[in-house]
Amino acid sequence: MNLLIKSATITDPGSPFNQQIVDVLIEKGHIAKIAPTITSDFTSDFESFEAKGKYLAPGFFDLNCNIGELGLETKEDLHTGTQAAAAGGFTGVALMPNTQPPVHSKAEIEYLMNRAKNNLVDFYPLGAISYKREGKDLAEMYDMYQSGAKAFTDGNRPVQDAGLMERALLYTKGFNALVLSYPEDTAIAGKAKVHEGEVSTLLGMKGIPALAEELMVARDLYLAEYTESRIHFSTISTERSVDLIREAKKKGLQVTCDVAVHHLLLTDEALMGFDSQYKVKPPLRTHKDVNALLKGLKDGTIDAIVSQHTPHEVEFKNVEFEMAEFGMISLQTAFATALEAGLSVDAIIEKMAINPRKILNVEVPVIAEGQKANLVVLDKDAEWTYDKSNNKSKSYNSPFIGKKLKGSVLLTYNNNKQFKS
Repeated sequence: MNLLIKSATITDPGSPFNQQIVDVLIEKGHIAKIAPTITSDFTSDFESFEAKGKYLAPGFFDLNCNIGELGLETKEDLHTGTQAAAAGGFTGVALMPNTQPPVHSKAEIEYLMNRAKNNLVDFYPLGAISYKREGKDLAEMYDMYQSGAKAFTDGNRPVQDAGLMERALLYTKGFNALVLSYPEDTAIAGKAKVHEGEVSTLLGMKGIPALAEELMVARDLYLAEYTESRIHFSTISTERSVDLIREAKKKGLQVTCDVAVHHLLLTDEALMGFDSQYKVKPPLRTHKDVNALLKGLKDGTIDAIVSQHTPHEVEFKNVEFEMAEFGMISLQTAFATALEAGLSVDAIIEKMAINPRKILNVEVPVIAEGQKANLVVLDKDAEWTYDKSNNKSKSYNSPFIGKKLKGSVLLTYNNNKQFKS
């Protein structure tokens, strides 16, 4: 797919053309030329794309995405996941091991790697820390690493056993792999469904205290310090968690973290109508927490923003709030949500394209001549309505369905393939 992108504003801190308005010529999947104006008599093999007033940036990379394959393809499969990711500007996606069977051996890693070959979106399956994600015995981590697993996590199940987490940190240190911690003390969180606070009291529902997350953050920071290992925290959501990680970074610990994009915009007040589309884990928190998360992004405490895309069939969400599953789809709406939360395009590129790849030790694409074309064209001012007709996911569990959003992905290009909205 040969393409000429006209009059785009480059937004890439690694590019020699950063913040310049240029034409970009792509031939056979690579950037052949970048200049203020590219004029030539192209054959019919070239397609022109007008990007005046639009941003051209490296493709987004998601560190936390749930795709049903293996075993849960009725929620999402790699094909529909690719469509949703590309529509949201993502050219790279790390897959959580929350499948049936879970991704806990090299067989599942190799299957997903082979299924995702030559795809517009690069998929990176993450291996489970524990066998069957049961939190009892270590999974075949080194075998999975040799087969292509970049990091290890039990997905949406926290590792409750401190000894198991310590062994995982020590073991992966030997081959320089990364452990992702989903911080929640289940003994404190219990079976509650919402954040513990004023809203949970008004709703008459038992809440999940912020303490459930913060205790686990503190525990795993101590373990990372003791083992002198790297650790990454997935989807932190409270003010105190941000403070703990900020202090750990000041001490020199090898710690990174991310936040789910919806936690930057939505609060527990959205639950007043008992709408199960807002039921997520960690739960939506308070305005104070949201402000702390945004501050953490600005000062560098929080390294990345993730979609936490979690598709569900309608029968798992269109039920009473207490019975509904946790999670929402968000690949397609992540850019617009981040903009509405008040982030600049530059900040979004840093937190959704550059840093996630650095954390996972994946090559960061650069918009420069001779480089592979891995990029996205963004319009921060475009308004569009997200509905079932333009939703690319197999599932529809999003609170933004039917809502007008601002900020659109116009073009996604990677591996000599393109997606246009």
